[in-house]
Amino acid sequence: MVNELGIDIRIAPYPPYTSKYNPIEHRLFPHLSRVCQGVIFESVQAVQHLRATATTRTGLQGLTTILDQTYQTGRKVAEDFQSNPKIVFDEFLPQWNYTAKPKLQVI
Repeated sequence: MVNELGIDIRIAPYPPYTSKYNPIEHRLFPHLSRVCQGVIFESVQAVQHLRATATTRTGLQGLTTILDQTYQTGRKVAEDFQSNPKIVFDEFLPQWNYTAKPKLQVI
């Protein structure tokens, strides 16, 4: 994906048990839960419609997308991944924060 886009992609997720510091969870998730209360989910499209109707007083809305393709399981990393990494780990929390860099193409 990084090579296809040709840009650096930085990955910096919240570590486990720290979602309480994620402001989006506190601002949007209660509204998502509210619109789904007491509803029986009969289809994926019904859930998508409910999620699309959830908004906050300030106008924050969530975006829902249905991914209906089948993903291959059991994929392995390339054999030369560890000897030729295209991943640069951050100095701060390198186990969580890193950047995937595209391969340089010589033209």
